[in-house]
Amino acid sequence: MRPLLSAAILIMCAQIAHGQGLNIPNKHWGISFGNSTRFTGLRFNIIEKNIEQIDGINISAWHSGDFDYTTGRFRGIGIGLPLASGTAYRAGVSVGLFGVAASEDIYGVNLAGLAVGCGETLVGINLAGLAVGSGNTVKGINAALLAVGSGNDAHGINIAGLAVGAGRNMSGLNIGGLAAGAGENITGISLSLLAVGCGEDMRGLSIGGLAAGSGESIKGVSVAGLAVGCGDEITGISVAILAVGAPAIKGIQAALVVGGERVRGITIAPAYFRIEEGFGEMGGLSISAFNHIRGSQHGVAIGIFNYTYDIKGIQLGLLNHVRNNPKGLRWLPIFNTRF
Repeated sequence: MRPLLSAAILIMCAQIAHGQGLNIPNKHWGISFGNSTRFTGLRFNIIEKNIEQIDGINISAWHSGDFDYTTGRFRGIGIGLPLASGTAYRAGVSVGLFGVAASEDIYGVNLAGLAVGCGETLVGINLAGLAVGSGNTVKGINAALLAVGSGNDAHGINIAGLAVGAGRNMSGLNIGGLAAGAGENITGISLSLLAVGCGEDMRGLSIGGLAAGSGESIKGVSVAGLAVGCGDEITGISVAILAVGAPAIKGIQAALVVGGERVRGITIAPAYFRIEEGFGEMGGLSISAFNHIRGSQHGVAIGIFNYTYDIKGIQLGLLNHVRNNPKGLRWLPIFNTRF
């Protein structure tokens, strides 16, 4: 057996040197040793190069190192010792000691000691010791010890020890040990120990150990250890230890400090509640030690000290001030309203 095996290895190496394969019993099906570019069956190769179509069980070691030679498709069960790669497209089950990779798309179940990645679309169940990523879109169930990311969109269940991110949109269940973020929109459930954030809109349940924020709007339930904020509007339930803030806030908000230009709903701010001067407006119920409404109050303010420019509602506190009331009725204890 040993001489036969040695002879087979020598023949295979000779065929590889000429960019061919030793195929039994047929050129395109059966058992192949070497770089057969079109084959169906059980195939053994060292360096993948100029592949057209491989179907079946493929055991290989490496890729050519030149993307011009990374072509064709593989479908079936691929085992890489150490790297399962060398084609533009992969579909099926791929296992790599170090990694699983394709220059274009990967579909199916992919397991790797270090990384799973492709240049375009990654779809399926992808598990890696360090990272899972694609240049365009990631879809499915993805887990990595360090990071899961995509150049454009990430959809599905994405879990990483450090970070989960997408260059554009992220939707589904996203759990990053430190951070979860997207360049544009986040939709679904996003959790992280440090921060959850995006450049545009955030929808759903967002929990950040320190902060949750977006460049434009937040809708849904947002919880953060320090602060929740956005550049435009918060709608829903927002809870933080330190602060909740946005130009417009609607819903239920609770933090030591809550502030904005237009705040409607139920606000619980034990330390300070502020409405910005100008076209600022408060509507609903605000409970705070200091309700500082530098605009119009439409509703009820309960606190130790309540201050507003204009009121269509009531103030309840130790000291209450309505700036546009007649003299003698601007400062009142216990209760104040519009006279």
